[in-house]
Amino acid sequence: METSFPAPAGPLPAYQVRPTGTGPWPGVVIVHDAMGMTRDAKRITNRFADNGYLSITPALYHRGNRLLCVVRTLQAFRNGEGTAVDDLLAARDHLAADPQCTGKIGIIGFCMGGGFCLVLGPSGAFDASAPNYGEWPKDISKIANSCPTVASYGAKDRMLPGAAAKLDGMLAAGGVTRDIKEYAGVGHSFMNQFPTPGPLKVIERVAGLAYSEPEAEDAWQRILAFFGEHLTSAESAGS
Repeated sequence: METSFPAPAGPLPAYQVRPTGTGPWPGVVIVHDAMGMTRDAKRITNRFADNGYLSITPALYHRGNRLLCVVRTLQAFRNGEGTAVDDLLAARDHLAADPQCTGKIGIIGFCMGGGFCLVLGPSGAFDASAPNYGEWPKDISKIANSCPTVASYGAKDRMLPGAAAKLDGMLAAGGVTRDIKEYAGVGHSFMNQFPTPGPLKVIERVAGLAYSEPEAEDAWQRILAFFGEHLTSAESAGS
């Protein structure tokens, strides 16, 4: 459902879904990719709710002029600070304040959203993180102090060559519990289902940006299993 939540820069719209049945439930903050609040972002939010998570996707591009919002959001990701970072932490607090939330909260993102996961994984605010083909922030020195992390990359990702091994090495140096996997036959955005017009699908495939169901579903099962393991114990990161 469309909603809003309080944040330092003022209320922010979001898409939030509550599981059916009786709580309490753990929570997940979904960080949309550079495309913004698309049907795909809502699909991902719904999928987490269907699997028993209080789920919210903040609309990061809804603070004034859209182009300026995009630029400022990208700057916040690169610099590791700014309004978008504050908004995501506020979304986490919004879920934690829900009487039907256990207080255990994860964060997941794709592309730019995965980059925000790399920024916020070490913040102490989240109990698990899933940066999928996450772009690198400017400062990567804190990544070794991340919360438990499950990440997925495509071996054919031309934007992030060798990223899976690089992330695995950084997390290993910090003793972080992790599940990092690189999928041989896919590239960037292989988990995202964008509504690409027919004539552009060829370009999408050539550029290595196409959705691939077998790898995407394997990644989803790993994410859900990992989150299930790390978001069901009693003590939360924010407690």
